Amino acid sequence: MLATVAGATYITHLVRHTPDVQDLRQVTSARPSVVLSADGELLATFSRGPTQRVTVDEVSPHLIDALLATEDHRFHDHGGVDYKRLVAAIYNTATGRTQGGSTLTQQLARNLFPEEIGRSRSLHRKLKELVTALRIEEHYSKQQILEAYLNTAPFLFNAVGVEMAARTYWNKSAAELNEVESATLVGMLKGPRYYNPVLNPERARERRNLVLAQMHKRGTLQADRLHALAAQPLRVSLNRYAEAPGPAPHFTGHARKWLLAWAESTGHDLYADGLVIESTLEMELQRAAEHAVARQTEALQQIANVEWSQAELVETSLGGARLPRRAEAFGHFWKQRPELLAAAVRETPEFRRAVESGESEARALQQLLADKDWLAALKARKTRLEAGFAAMDPTTGEVKAWVGSRDFKHDQYDHVAQATRQPGSTFKPFVYGAALEGGIRPQRAYLDQAVEIRSGDGSVWKPTDMTAPSGMALTLRDGLVQSRNIITAQVMQDVGVDRVVSFARASGVTQSRLDPVPSLALGTSPVTLLEMVNAYATIAHEGVRREPLVIKRIRDREGRVIAEFGSSPRRAMSPETASTLVDMMRGVVTQGTGTMVRTRFGITQADVAGKTGTTQNNTDGWFILMHPQLVAGAWVGFNDSRVTMRSDYWGQGGHNAILLVGDFFRGALREGLVDARARFADPQTPQAVMARWPAVGEREGASIARLEVPPGQPLADTPDEDAPPKSSQELDQLIQTIGRRDSWSSGGALSSSTMGPLQ
Repeated sequence: MLATVAGATYITHLVRHTPDVQDLRQVTSARPSVVLSADGELLATFSRGPTQRVTVDEVSPHLIDALLATEDHRFHDHGGVDYKRLVAAIYNTATGRTQGGSTLTQQLARNLFPEEIGRSRSLHRKLKELVTALRIEEHYSKQQILEAYLNTAPFLFNAVGVEMAARTYWNKSAAELNEVESATLVGMLKGPRYYNPVLNPERARERRNLVLAQMHKRGTLQADRLHALAAQPLRVSLNRYAEAPGPAPHFTGHARKWLLAWAESTGHDLYADGLVIESTLEMELQRAAEHAVARQTEALQQIANVEWSQAELVETSLGGARLPRRAEAFGHFWKQRPELLAAAVRETPEFRRAVESGESEARALQQLLADKDWLAALKARKTRLEAGFAAMDPTTGEVKAWVGSRDFKHDQYDHVAQATRQPGSTFKPFVYGAALEGGIRPQRAYLDQAVEIRSGDGSVWKPTDMTAPSGMALTLRDGLVQSRNIITAQVMQDVGVDRVVSFARASGVTQSRLDPVPSLALGTSPVTLLEMVNAYATIAHEGVRREPLVIKRIRDREGRVIAEFGSSPRRAMSPETASTLVDMMRGVVTQGTGTMVRTRFGITQADVAGKTGTTQNNTDGWFILMHPQLVAGAWVGFNDSRVTMRSDYWGQGGHNAILLVGDFFRGALREGLVDARARFADPQTPQAVMARWPAVGEREGASIARLEVPPGQPLADTPDEDAPPKSSQELDQLIQTIGRRDSWSSGGALSSSTMGPLQ
């Protein structure tokens, strides 16, 4: 009796709480999500894209045949639920063979009411879907249901509905689709990404042939026609709907990937749930970064154009580079590199299409080289200087500015998180940091002379510098400040490659492959700019690493907070090592390769430290600058690494990438976006100890507040001096101990980290 009552109550509740579809045209459940900057400015809108409604009569009959044969061949016979198919699906699932049992009407119910029906794999959701399908069938004709389905089915790449899908994948209307194209689209319905002909062509082709087989099984495709069509290759011409890029498009593109993964794991629909997403980006800093990148890369582009315009290398100045009369930008470069031009032509889609259509490679190459307008456009693309810029708060990990290229309209490739390039000397702090962690002091002397380093495979590496060895003794500190390759190689020998790799990984270089070879010391393994800025932020924040954070908070359409995010701290190095590295890299901007920060941009009062980087043949230029509140870095180069800056002067990171960062920081300091009075902490002073543990008497309140670790969550592998004192007596004792220590400059001993001292 109780079971009967409970069952009746459940059914009543289920019917009452399923969507009311009195007017299908007024369904408004789908609402795009928006991404906002930290200061509330709209950055992006995430929707399923535009739809162009069509009637059933405006759709190819091949598509209708393929759809019904594959998804619901009894569509015209059932009332919304195919009970035969449902029973078969339950049986097959029970025996380990997954089979879908949803009719087109049930699928339409899910498309129209994603929130009301839900997405979980449960009996309750299935019953809600079933009731909604029955209601739809009760109020609408089969023609109306089929039309609604055709106009709401998602096909990836912002294509919603069969008309937009046909235009996206074949640049034609849905009425013009042939059997193969129709079968390909229907095949995607089971998984728009998994069976996508662009992303997974082989998988899509197999699924397409299965649809063709279903069409034959249902009598809409003859056997001989089936075999002929199944043998055809996929012919897809992707024509993506061009969304107007909002502010910081590379940042929002990166955020979208992260959000899609989050939405999938939490059962949300990023394109229909109407979420309000609060990001970490600060628009004032973002605009300062965009202006700096645009202004400085344009000046550098002019320099590159002039330097490569003629055989004689002419002296150029920033902002004063002018092409000589009758000279062509990069004219001399292409004249002396005809083999590169030919290779560039062979790598184009136009060349491949010509060869696939039956032209010989020689003939295709000759024709394209003769097309002056096309060739000029190719040369311009190849010689367009590119850049990436990123800035983050080292204390929180929040990304504050992100410029993925000079101009998103010209280059959508993200040079912050997607492009991997050799970092050159910007990698050196990880070598010196590993040395400091191992107990080597900044005053340790190394001889500035030629060295030979033998690898495990027997090969010999002979590092060199731009200037000849001096034969003088240089300290560890001098080696980093002056960016001496020979000194760095010797330090790498003392430390060991594995320790350097571990140090870089702990600091934040976690995604890119680091080859464990001696030349790694000079930055030969490609990495992303985001990784490098994150690693430098770890150094700036007293050796505590936080993952880059792009999203802070997510609210639902009603304004309720449904998720909040933060970056958990992890100890990467001792505070002493971080402080010493910062101090050594102060020397880079005061007397080393990064002095342009001071001389050109006038950044003399702020406490800053940084490092330049340049790779072989001036291929890549890097500069990363640290401030207690903000760490910013830039990469400058060409997408094709075979194209480089010509002169050694402008090819150096200390003369190209430094311009972007210096310009940005000057503006940020001038506008008060960064506090010029902020100073890096020195963990060796009694004052710093007091600052780190301000309230020893209140145990919970003293829990590593300065390092922003939640109460009760200690930093892993933290040296004893970083553990909160248990009493005021312990605090006094710690202060006296540190106060008696010699300073770094007078040769005081370094505490070794969890890596252990070097033997």
